[in-house]
Amino acid sequence: MSIDNIIAQAVARAVKELYGIDADASSIVPQTTKKEFEGNLTVVVFPWVKAARKAPEAVATEIGNWLVDNEPAVDRFNVVKGFLNIVIEPTFWTSVLHHINDTPDYGRTAVTGTSPLVMVEYSSPNTNKPLHLGHVRNNLLGYSLSEILKACGNRVVKTNIVNDRGIHICKSMLAWKKWGDGATPESTGKKGDHLIGDFYVLFDKHYKAEVAELMEKGMSKEEAEKESPLMKEAREMLRRWEQRDPEVRGLWEMMNSWVYAGFDETYKRMGVDFDKIYYESNTYLEGKEKVLEGLEKGIMYRKEDGSVWADLTADGLDHKLLLRSDGTSVYMTQDIGTAKLRYQDYPIDKMIYVVGNEQNYHFQVLSLLLDKLGFKWGKDLVHFSYGMVELPEGKMKSREGTVVDADDLMDEMVSTARAVSGELGKLDGVSSEEADEICEMVGLGALKYFLLKVDPTKNMTFNPKESIDFNGNTGPFIQYTYARIRSVLRKAAEKGICITDYTPVAPNDKEIALIQTLADYPAVVKKAGTSYSPALIANYVYDLVKQFNQFYHDYTILGEEDEAVRSLRLALCEATSGVISSGMALLGIRVPERM
Repeated sequence: MSIDNIIAQAVARAVKELYGIDADASSIVPQTTKKEFEGNLTVVVFPWVKAARKAPEAVATEIGNWLVDNEPAVDRFNVVKGFLNIVIEPTFWTSVLHHINDTPDYGRTAVTGTSPLVMVEYSSPNTNKPLHLGHVRNNLLGYSLSEILKACGNRVVKTNIVNDRGIHICKSMLAWKKWGDGATPESTGKKGDHLIGDFYVLFDKHYKAEVAELMEKGMSKEEAEKESPLMKEAREMLRRWEQRDPEVRGLWEMMNSWVYAGFDETYKRMGVDFDKIYYESNTYLEGKEKVLEGLEKGIMYRKEDGSVWADLTADGLDHKLLLRSDGTSVYMTQDIGTAKLRYQDYPIDKMIYVVGNEQNYHFQVLSLLLDKLGFKWGKDLVHFSYGMVELPEGKMKSREGTVVDADDLMDEMVSTARAVSGELGKLDGVSSEEADEICEMVGLGALKYFLLKVDPTKNMTFNPKESIDFNGNTGPFIQYTYARIRSVLRKAAEKGICITDYTPVAPNDKEIALIQTLADYPAVVKKAGTSYSPALIANYVYDLVKQFNQFYHDYTILGEEDEAVRSLRLALCEATSGVISSGMALLGIRVPERM
C-alpha cells in the first residue's frame, strides 16, 4: 500500500474515533507538503470542522496527535491553520522503497475482463499521400493515451479509420493513369505512400495550369475550376468508383495496397500500432443506412431537393447536412457508419477520438447525433482535441508538395542523434549495431518526447535541434540518465553487491524526497488518464530525472562504505530506473541500457 493510502486510511480512522464522522478514505487525498513548511504530506481538515464543532487548528492538532499515537508511519506533525503537515517516520521510507521495487508493474492498475472497454481512434490518414508531421503528433498522442488508459486499468482497443475514398483519392489515381507510365514502388524504389503522394502533387500541378489557361481565356476562377477537364475526369472517376466499375476499383485496390504497405512501415518505425482498422469505403454506406433509419424515426428531415438534414437548433447548434441531394454521404455520415460498425464489433463503454482542434464543432454534432440514434456512449464520447504542430519555418502545406514528411523527419532525427551522440562521445566503446540502435532510440525518443511534453491542447512549434539536447527537458537527457543508472547497477552486480537484502536505515532528506517522488508515480499515471494528458507523464519523468541527477551529484553510491546506506542508494537507483522505463514506455519511448 502506498504512503498516501496509509495516511488517508489512518486519517479516516482518526475522524471516526474522534468525531464519529464516517469519512471515505478514498476522498482523503494527502498532498506533498509545500517546501516552505516542515513535512512530507499535508492533509486539509476543513471538511470535518463543522461536524467537529471546533476551530480548524484544533481539529488538525487533535488528528495529528491521534496519528502520532496510533499510526507507526507518522513521526510528528505541525499545523498551519486548517492544514495538517505530517512528517513520516524516516525509516518508514525504506519500506516504501521496498514496496516500489517489489511491485511488478508498479504504478499500473491491473486490467480484468470486467474493466471498462475504451476505444481510442487515432491516425486517420488519407490514402493519397504519406503521413506528415501533423500525423506524427496525432499518432504519438493516440498511442500514448492508449497506453496510459491501459495503465489505469482499462481494456483498450486502438483503432484507425482510413480515408480511402473520395475525390482526393481519384486525383492520385487519375494522375498515375495519365502520367505514371506503369510506375510501381518496385520499379521506382519508392515507398508506396510516397509514390502515390507524388502523383497527387502532379495532379495539382496540371490542374492549376489548366485553371490558369482557362482564366486567360476570360473565365472567372470559379468557372475555370468547374470547367477544368482534369477535374471533370476526376469526378467521373469517382462516379465510376461509386458504381463499382471493375477497372476503376482494380486501380484503386492496387494503388491503395501500395499506400498501406508504406503506412505499415512508417507506423512500425514510429512504434505505434492498431487493434482494428476501419476503412471509409466500408463505412460510408453503413452511415447512409443509419441516417435513413433516423429519417424514418423522425430524428432527421428531408428537404425538397432530396437532401437529408438534422435540426440541432434545440441543442444550441444549427441544421446539419447528412446526405446530399444526390444521395452521397458527407464526413459526418461516414463517422456515424463507423460508429455503427464499431458498436457491433465491441461493447464500447467510452469512445475517444484523437483529432485536431479544427474539428471541435464536428464532434459536438457527432456526439448529439449518435446519442439521438441510440448509441449509449454517444453523449459521453470524448474528442481528444489537440493543437497544430509547426516547424520554425512555418506551417505545413501538403497540396503544394512541401509537406513535412514523417519518414524524412524520422530519418533527420536519427541522423542528428548520431551526429550529436558522436560529438559527445556517447557512442564510444559500443559496436556499430549497438550504435545504430542507440541512435534510433535517441532520435525517435527526442521527437516523441518533444511532441508529448507539451499540453496537447496547445499549438506548438517542433524544433528538431532543441529536441536533441542531452541537457534540459528532452528525451535524450532522460535516456542518458537512465543509461547512467543502469551502468551503476551493472557495476554493482559485477562486484557481487546485492541490493535486495538491506537493513532498514533512515534515509537523509534528499533521499526521502526522491523516494516520495517515486511514490507519487501511481497518482501521476491516474491523473494523466483522467485528464487525457501524456504531458503529465513526460514532465513527471523529467522532474524525477532532475532530482536523481542532483542526488547522484551529491552522494557516493558504489563508493559508500556503510553497507546499509550503499544498499539503500542502489535500491533508489533500481526504483528510479524502473519508474523512468515505465513512464517512458507510456509515451512510446524506448530507453537504452548503455550510452
